Amino acid sequence: MRQKIVAGNWKLNGTVAETRQLIRALRNRLAGSVTRAEVVVCPPFVSLEAAVEAARGSAIQVGAQNVFWEGTGAYTGEISAEMLEAIGVRRVLIGHSERRTVFGETDADVNRKLRRVLAGTLQPIVCVGETLEEREGGLTERVVRRQVAAALDGVSPEQTARIALAYEPVWAIGTGRTASPEMANDVHVLIRGLVAGILAGSSAGGLRILYGGSVKSENAASIMSQSDIDGVLVGGASLDPAGFADIVAAAR
Repeated sequence: MRQKIVAGNWKLNGTVAETRQLIRALRNRLAGSVTRAEVVVCPPFVSLEAAVEAARGSAIQVGAQNVFWEGTGAYTGEISAEMLEAIGVRRVLIGHSERRTVFGETDADVNRKLRRVLAGTLQPIVCVGETLEEREGGLTERVVRRQVAAALDGVSPEQTARIALAYEPVWAIGTGRTASPEMANDVHVLIRGLVAGILAGSSAGGLRILYGGSVKSENAASIMSQSDIDGVLVGGASLDPAGFADIVAAAR
């Protein structure tokens, strides 16, 4: 059985002090609860070290929202995988739709970041998904195929054990609209098949694929009950410790 992951992407929210308060409140909410899910929170860069310290001794893992594909150099404003590892960060998001649509990251950028991360110890969560225009144009499968193939270019079958993927339809992020659980599951089945075909010999059956797109405590259980949905990537709802703890509890 694939262990579910419940990851919270805090985006551009939370000062250092607020980060400590949020994690303290989440720890209290999760204390004594029984769940098989891995719990991840992804605060802004400036709060990562405080988050690692606040989460120490708990089951909460800390992830970063982004990473660069070089370790050192004249890359003003960038953060390397080695820097994240040095402060105790465990996971990192790569290719989030906002990085692609707002900041112009390409499939090639996502691949370079993934390969750099796999050279170290961080565990990546690689995001893929189509826009509303692409969905309405019947291009979901084509877009997802392209993004998955590009991301995994040069990745070995053995490395898939380190990788989680997240399907996040761009049209369902922060809009209140969600793909139906069945609709999302169909894309997850597609992704699993793609990985099996691209990386012959990989353990695609063990690959964890998360769903992201307006996930809330009210819909988390129905989403995660699907056969090929192995957890969720939560946006705004992850900033509410009570609601996020309810989402964690929905992971069976």
